Amino acid sequence: MDEMANYYKERAPVYDRVYGYPERQADLRFLESHIQETYRGRKVLEIAAGTGYWTQYISRTARSILATDREVAQVDELLKRSYECPVDTRIQDAYHMDRLVDEGKSFSGAFAGFWLSHVPKERLKEFLTSLHQCLTPGARVILIDNSAVQCDRFPITGTDENGNTYQTRELDSGTTHRVLKNFPTLDELKQTTEPFGEFQNYIDLENFWLFQYKFKK
Repeated sequence: MDEMANYYKERAPVYDRVYGYPERQADLRFLESHIQETYRGRKVLEIAAGTGYWTQYISRTARSILATDREVAQVDELLKRSYECPVDTRIQDAYHMDRLVDEGKSFSGAFAGFWLSHVPKERLKEFLTSLHQCLTPGARVILIDNSAVQCDRFPITGTDENGNTYQTRELDSGTTHRVLKNFPTLDELKQTTEPFGEFQNYIDLENFWLFQYKFKK
């Protein structure tokens, strides 16, 4: 995952370009509205918050947010935005969210935008087990990610022995990176999250999908 870390560190200052593509605007407006309604009044844990694009919308209705990311460069960009509820930040590996429990932190909502597709299939259970230790019963969890149409811009260029797929991406500097990018089906999402929560909603848009469930303990 070191190559992935280097990729996002270098990409941090220009990451938000992905939200500027004209064909994505209608989908983004819908998702922004949906997450605001879902997290109204909730204490939200955001995983891999990146530059804070989704944080700013969640903050319009949430009670509070803990925005986490492993990369300092991404959090630096996040801190440049303004928010409408208290937002704390933390440099945090997404596979060790259980460390927050030791500090007495718990959350009634969790959000991960464009993160699940970067989780190796063999580590999905590890990630979800860690995450759910931080949540209170009934917490709302939303996962948002790219639909397979994204492959028109970045074709799949490799597959490993575990079935993980990869894209080759080039940054402004000219460097190229092999980036893990999976595209789970609805059935795979349900199967992965069923031990942790009750399925609530799946919205399949042109450019993105949204998967929502309620944590059960």
